[in-house]
Amino acid sequence: MTDAPLGVGVIGTGFGQKVHIPGLQAHHRTQVVAVYHRDLERAQQIAAAHHIPHPCDRVEALVALPAVQAVTIATPPFLHLSMAQTVLPAHKHLLLEKPTALSAAEATAIADLARQHNRIVTLDFEFRFVPAWQRLAELLGEGYVGGLRFVKVDWTVPGRADPSRPWNWYARRDQGGGALGAFASHSFDYLTWLFGPVKRLCARLNTAIPERPDPITGTLKPVDADDTCSLMLELANGALCQVAISSVTYAGRGHWLEVYGDRGTLVLGSDNLQDYVHGFRLWGSQTGAPLEEFPIPDRLQFPTTYADGRIAPFVRVVNHWVEDIDRGQATAPSIAEGVRSQQLMDWAHQSHQCKAWVDCS
Repeated sequence: MTDAPLGVGVIGTGFGQKVHIPGLQAHHRTQVVAVYHRDLERAQQIAAAHHIPHPCDRVEALVALPAVQAVTIATPPFLHLSMAQTVLPAHKHLLLEKPTALSAAEATAIADLARQHNRIVTLDFEFRFVPAWQRLAELLGEGYVGGLRFVKVDWTVPGRADPSRPWNWYARRDQGGGALGAFASHSFDYLTWLFGPVKRLCARLNTAIPERPDPITGTLKPVDADDTCSLMLELANGALCQVAISSVTYAGRGHWLEVYGDRGTLVLGSDNLQDYVHGFRLWGSQTGAPLEEFPIPDRLQFPTTYADGRIAPFVRVVNHWVEDIDRGQATAPSIAEGVRSQQLMDWAHQSHQCKAWVDCS
């Protein structure tokens, strides 16, 4: 093992600037040495604001820098494959935002490149690193609920409920926009992590707001990416799982996961509509007793929290990535989990189109 710093280049300056750069700068092993924006002047402004030595307006230039040993990509999903095709052959390790790509075929192509060039690819599935979720996983592993009977996910938020919110790539399915990619990519990962493989699924996708104003002209433009998803999953262990997701729900309930077994019940949830990481609490009950809240042990708590709740779990993802790089072996959540999440999204689209259950094998 080594304590040498890892030089990182950041590609993507929306979420990248809000979460990746501060998270990487907070971690003791990573140094942000380069940042990419397609406009060089803007790249220079961002670099100056965050004390980053190398602004770049070409991905090729960023990965050519000797100081860059690894790269994070926080761009829209339609750019992930082409950027990974530049990053991985340059022998740089990769931390990739979800959804992995536009399709399982693209995600598999990234996995093949990682294997071919012997690079570590980690996915930012951050719920695996949130304390309340980690305690839930422990209790499930200890058999708290017993044999699984039913799982329910409700994730309803108002982020895109206002129809005057401007049109952008997120409104386009062909660019990876929509609630399925933004939310269900996480759900597919954590459901598989907590409960095992999905045997088959049935999905209905909907676009409740079919037009949004162009940010420049104000002219209404069509939206074909989903903003609401209703999913039914049959898990490999035989239990059913119901998932309801919407980003257009005024005063939505937030993010809740309910787990019912033959011995007990666990309920994990947050009604924080401003921050999708802060605010999770965990309750449990066995043999029909009233639900009681579980304290989250200090050993699982974040050592440091931030005004933006997304940064603390991202720092843990970075730590996981660095440890995998040190030992030369990718562990979950890696590109393998990214491929699986993308496969489940593909099957959800297929189910919606054919209006039928789809086998997930």
